[in-house]
Amino acid sequence: MKTTETIATQEFQHIHDIISFRRSRALQTVNHENLLSAWEVGAFVSERLKNSVWGSKTVMQLSEYLRTQDPTLRGYSRSNIYNMVLLYDTYSSLQFTQYHEKLNLGKFVQAPPGQIAEARIVQPKTGQLDNTEIVQVIPGQIVQTLPAQFPTFLELTTLSNHFLILNASKTIEERIFYILYAHKENLNYNEMLRCLKNNTYISVLGEKQGFSKGFKEVYPQAVPMLKDTLQVGFLELPKKHTEKRLQNSILDNMKDFVLELGKDFLFVDKEYALQVGNSTFKIDLLFYHRGLQCLVAIELKTGKFKPEYMGQLEFYLEALDRDVRHSNENPSIGILLCQEADRSIVEYAMSRSLSPTMIAKYESQLIPKEVLQRSLEEFTQFLTPKKK
Repeated sequence: MKTTETIATQEFQHIHDIISFRRSRALQTVNHENLLSAWEVGAFVSERLKNSVWGSKTVMQLSEYLRTQDPTLRGYSRSNIYNMVLLYDTYSSLQFTQYHEKLNLGKFVQAPPGQIAEARIVQPKTGQLDNTEIVQVIPGQIVQTLPAQFPTFLELTTLSNHFLILNASKTIEERIFYILYAHKENLNYNEMLRCLKNNTYISVLGEKQGFSKGFKEVYPQAVPMLKDTLQVGFLELPKKHTEKRLQNSILDNMKDFVLELGKDFLFVDKEYALQVGNSTFKIDLLFYHRGLQCLVAIELKTGKFKPEYMGQLEFYLEALDRDVRHSNENPSIGILLCQEADRSIVEYAMSRSLSPTMIAKYESQLIPKEVLQRSLEEFTQFLTPKKK
């Protein structure tokens, strides 16, 4: 029988859920309007730059004019106006439209015409761009633009994240990936900046040879979203280091390490003790994955991967599943984090392993462009918004 206190707690939680939902909707609305504003301004300025009606000096004048008209207005510096042009040009292009259709990235909506009611920017009779000036027109006069249809796919992340992605990424495939990844991980500006710096695109979309047969069977939906190469420059490790130094550096930089793994990972403990018979065994790092609802054991190795490491990791998973895992949780996952791994040895070691295990490296590797393009399609099918 429910107590009065239990009922009150449930009702309080319901009120909290209402507030959280409405706050989320408010943020979505603000982001939608910010994106539409940038889209319309970008379309307006882009058309004038392409037709040589404006020059770069005019864009600076526009920025100064907006600041003069409204000192509280933020985000319309010369560089940001050019970012808006880049946003519009990139996602109104034929190349993006083709990818949009191929990857089923959502729908397009017609943005309402942009308008400027109090002023316009005109070209003087001389035709010299350097002499472009701002002049007043009759109040209420409207200058309309007809921007291309707005892709709702862009609403998956914030305008500030879009500007970071546009300037750091050079291909449409990479930009699509980072929008999806920012949405999945709910990345803020600083987290997005770090992912771009660490080239998460390469880490996630590389060839997934580090996953066991058992992992692919038990968690097929997770393979496209997990990294088998981690960028750990933030650990500041010397070239030669011990496993203890690696573990301590991870513990000292846990927030960055979890972000590199993926924000669904929750740290549980270090040196997690498993009692089997009369012996005690310790897992280097134990995590819990919220999305997969399972325990994740991570073993650290500073040298090259050796096949015998798999036996140790699978033993730990067996102990976790028998003695630690709850009845409502899924089978535990094991990750072997190595400094080096021979691809042929990894392939042999993983091909018959029925346990959900994977081998990840913590050093960079170059991945062919065609592999990335092939992986993008697999990645998007799990993350793109579904048609209603």
